[in-house]
Amino acid sequence: MQDTHISLAHGNGGRYMRELIDDLFARHLRNPVLNTQVDAAALPAAEGELMMTTDGFTVQPLEFPGGNIGSLAIHGTVNDLAVSGARPLYLSLNAFIEEGLEIATLDRLIKTLAEAAQEAGVSVVTGDTKVLRRGEGGGLYLATTGVGVRRPGLNLSMENIQASDRILVSGPVGDHGTAIMLAREQFGMRGDLQSDSACVLPLTQALWENPGLRFMRDPTRGGLASVMQEIHQATGMGIRLFDQKIPIHEPVSAVCEMLGYDPLYLACEGRVVAIVAEDQADKALAAWQALPDGKDAAIIGHVSSDDQHVVLQTELGGERLLEELEDDPLPRIC
Repeated sequence: MQDTHISLAHGNGGRYMRELIDDLFARHLRNPVLNTQVDAAALPAAEGELMMTTDGFTVQPLEFPGGNIGSLAIHGTVNDLAVSGARPLYLSLNAFIEEGLEIATLDRLIKTLAEAAQEAGVSVVTGDTKVLRRGEGGGLYLATTGVGVRRPGLNLSMENIQASDRILVSGPVGDHGTAIMLAREQFGMRGDLQSDSACVLPLTQALWENPGLRFMRDPTRGGLASVMQEIHQATGMGIRLFDQKIPIHEPVSAVCEMLGYDPLYLACEGRVVAIVAEDQADKALAAWQALPDGKDAAIIGHVSSDDQHVVLQTELGGERLLEELEDDPLPRIC
C-alpha cells in the first residue's frame, strides 16, 4: 500500500479498500477464524452461557500515555464481559476512518489493538471499514462487539446486593480521565501519568469462586461515583463511601484540585468495582492484592439501609452527597 493518507477511495469497495483491509487490518489481526473473503465468521462451539456486549470508542487524542484508541477498544470490550463473569473469546471490529488520517498512524493503532487482543486472549474474527469525509470524524472511531462464555451458576446482578455488603475497588481511580486531560495539553499542563487502560480479566477471575461475590462493574464513563449511583437507583439502598479509603494517585488529586474536577467522576479503563458480602470481603481483597494490577485494591465503603443517598464521609466525619452526573466532565475519553 503506497498511499500515505486515507482517501475516500479507501472506502469505495474497490482495490484501495481491499488493500487497506488485507495489507493493514488482516496483517495485524490474522487468526484461524478471521476470513476476509466472507461476510460472517464461523465460531467454534463453546461450553457455557454465551454473553455478548457492544461498545463504541471516540477518544481524543487517539494516542495517549498508557495506550491508544486501539488498545482502549479491546480493553473496554473484554472488560465488560469480564465483569459480567464471562471469559472473552471473540470480537468484531468496525472502523470509521476519517479522510486524511495518516496510514502510518492507522497502522500503529491497529497494531496496538492486535497486541492488546492477543494479551487478553481474544480473536477479532470479523469486521468492517467505512471512510468518513474530512471533518466528519475524529480521525478514527471504533465500534466493537464481544462474545464470551460464562460458566453456569455464576450470576452477577445488582439484584443480589444486600445491606452491609462491602464495596471494593481494584486500584486508584481517575487515572484514565486525568491522563487524557494531560495528553490534550489544553490547560497548559503536562505530566507523565499513564492511563490505567488494561484487561481486567485476571482481577475478575480472582473473585469468580468467592461465594460472597454479588456484582462487578468497570467504572468507565462517569467513574466510581456513577457506578455507586447506578447501584443506589437499582436497589433503593444507600451507599456510604469513606474518602480516606479510596485510592487516588497524587497527580490525579493535584490536577483535579487545580481544574475543579472530582476524581470520583473521572473514567477508569482498567479498574473493577466489586460488591461482596461482608464476611467474604477480606478474602476478596486479599485475592486482588495478590495480583500486580490489584496491589492497591481497597475496601472503600458499604451498602447501607440507613442512608438514602450516595454519601461520601470525610476523614473528619463530614459528609458530602455524590449526586448523579449531569454534565459531561470530559468529551471523548473512551
